[in-house]
Amino acid sequence: MTQPTLIMGAVAYAPKVVTIWEGFKAWFAQQGFAFDYILYSNYEAQVEAQFDGTLHVAWNSPLAWVRADRMARSRGQSVQAVAMRNTDCNLRSVIVVRSDSPLQSAADLRGKTLGVGAIDSPQATLLPLHHLRLAGLIGGQDFTVRRFDVLAGKHGDHIGGERDAALALLAGEVDACCMIDGNHLGFGLDGTLPAGSTRIIERTAPYDHCNFTTSPDAPQDLIDRFVELLMSMKYDDPQVRPLLELEGLKKWKPGRVDFYPDLAQAVDEEGFYSADGRILRADYRY
Repeated sequence: MTQPTLIMGAVAYAPKVVTIWEGFKAWFAQQGFAFDYILYSNYEAQVEAQFDGTLHVAWNSPLAWVRADRMARSRGQSVQAVAMRNTDCNLRSVIVVRSDSPLQSAADLRGKTLGVGAIDSPQATLLPLHHLRLAGLIGGQDFTVRRFDVLAGKHGDHIGGERDAALALLAGEVDACCMIDGNHLGFGLDGTLPAGSTRIIERTAPYDHCNFTTSPDAPQDLIDRFVELLMSMKYDDPQVRPLLELEGLKKWKPGRVDFYPDLAQAVDEEGFYSADGRILRADYRY
């Protein structure tokens, strides 16, 4: 009898994605687990494939999780976040200004221009705009939003938009810009933002990033074995370590959804998805 194969979806945000999942496929095969994957050019198509029987599980961005959860609930179904990387937990985004800027806090952004990432970036657009809304400032009303729309459809799973916004900040084209805190550090290390050239004026509340999201009709035994194998991967295993490093983690952790509500609220504030997961933004091209 042929063993059932777990089918996973992933978004091809960079060429290394093929290397990553080919490596995982080979490792799973050595464990006697039949695994295959389908690559998508955008998260919207991937989430929709979770509801037509194509996928058992998807490696979803936080925004894709919000949409999948809404689509499932509207249909009387459910999806589960079953695993995530240790590096997906308790992240923050920052609002950065030039070191010589007079801006000191969110209140000082009134009447200024803020550089953000892609339209669908949780970390560089949606969550920072939500943070500022909580501080009493609404993008497009109290300050100008300049969007750096790079690779829309990939939900900010790249640094293009954030890098472009950072360069615009240095060039004096925007008064402040948004990025995930890890990219702010990385831009300092790679010279994008020379040492001492910027400072942080605001930090968002903590949030979580990607997770493996189950599809509503996924066989539970397949999902259980998939998660069991993920959790068994050890960073000190010389065969496993390169795979984990490529995917940017040291260990897999059980999935959790406690740190997504701010993003869900931001989605409503920006009119991005409806309550049943339909795409509302007319200017969204992916």
